[in-house]
Amino acid sequence: MTIAVQRERAWYLNRWNQLVLGVIAMMAISSPQYVWTLFTGPLNQKLGTSLAQLQWTFSLLIILQTWLSPFQAYLVDRFGPRLLISIGALLSGGSWLLSAYVDNIWALYFTYGVLGGFGTGIIYVGIIGLMVRWFPDRRGLAAGLAAAGYGFGAFFTSFPIDSMIKSSGYAHTLVVWGVIQAVIGVAAAQWLRLPPPDYSVRNLAPAAAIATAQSKRDYSPREMLQNPIFYLLFVMMSLMSTSGLMVTSNVGPFAKEFGVADALVLGMAALPLSLTLSRVTNGLTRPFFGWVSDQIGRETTMALAFSLEAVAILILFMFIDRPALFVILTGLVFFGWGEIFSLFPSTLTDTFGPKFAATNYGFLYIAQGIGSIFGGPVAALLKQATGSWTTVFIVVAALDIVTAVLAITVLRSLRRRHFASG
Repeated sequence: MTIAVQRERAWYLNRWNQLVLGVIAMMAISSPQYVWTLFTGPLNQKLGTSLAQLQWTFSLLIILQTWLSPFQAYLVDRFGPRLLISIGALLSGGSWLLSAYVDNIWALYFTYGVLGGFGTGIIYVGIIGLMVRWFPDRRGLAAGLAAAGYGFGAFFTSFPIDSMIKSSGYAHTLVVWGVIQAVIGVAAAQWLRLPPPDYSVRNLAPAAAIATAQSKRDYSPREMLQNPIFYLLFVMMSLMSTSGLMVTSNVGPFAKEFGVADALVLGMAALPLSLTLSRVTNGLTRPFFGWVSDQIGRETTMALAFSLEAVAILILFMFIDRPALFVILTGLVFFGWGEIFSLFPSTLTDTFGPKFAATNYGFLYIAQGIGSIFGGPVAALLKQATGSWTTVFIVVAALDIVTAVLAITVLRSLRRRHFASG
């Protein structure tokens, strides 16, 4: 066996190790977003705020996680994933520790929102950028599995955190789980590495190559920002982010308002059971639809998944006051939504090449911050203005349908011309 073959096999094995470490790091930072709704009640009581005021904390978390992602991705590229992912984990965990001691809304904005958002953003965009480089032949699947760690991680924390809040208070819970987040994230980061400059994968599957056309060259961030495909993807991701984040940030208030939060389903309270199931479906959908898109193409998969999300949102609203259906349908909503975190980065990297994948995706990931504003405080204000959630649900379902149509028509046409032009 030649040295070249040994080296190739070693790197091939290592990329799967990198994927496992990336998933672990993502799981460590999923709770700040996905169990936030469990803290809204105690924090409202402690700080004396309105729901709309409190939800700006959630929006700041997503905004800082996303709007600074080009800079965060640049730092990862500049200093390497080991150092930056470690820093991100310390910031994320530290934000929970500091949040335990705040006594006003502005302090909460800074600790949970700003520090937490910057820390989780470094890890998220860094890991996704790393995976699309390691897996040019399975880009949708790899991005989906990495993103699944972020969506699935709170599966292990929803019930323990809910139980600890009830037994020991939210402040103690923030301290304990903040330390856990930091330790796991830092540990996983110690073995993360970029692929070598000459890294390539032999025997790219012909079917995958046909289904997911890839750019013949790498586009720098400056070049990408001059291409209309980027802006179309940005609008589409903003619309889809609004839909899922509306449910993510408000599922706790939904459950309380419609009287299902503490109703028993299979012997468990409906709200934490819903959050746990949603973490499973939110995790599974990312590699599943990522794999599907590797087989049948990105745009077709987008149209199918986004249409599913629209239907799930409307059916959820129809049966939101029935505990068992509330649990099942919130899970279905997240299955129709979470795939955006595999489909959009893989589509972007296919279109503009892997060399600048992390920084390029950093610019696209800003769309998640746009969605957090419309899905969080704007949705709460719309509900406050209309007196019900009806208009909110109808609007976000319509956004899903519009995005599905854009994928199968405008995006498909633009990308075909892009690849044909070289």
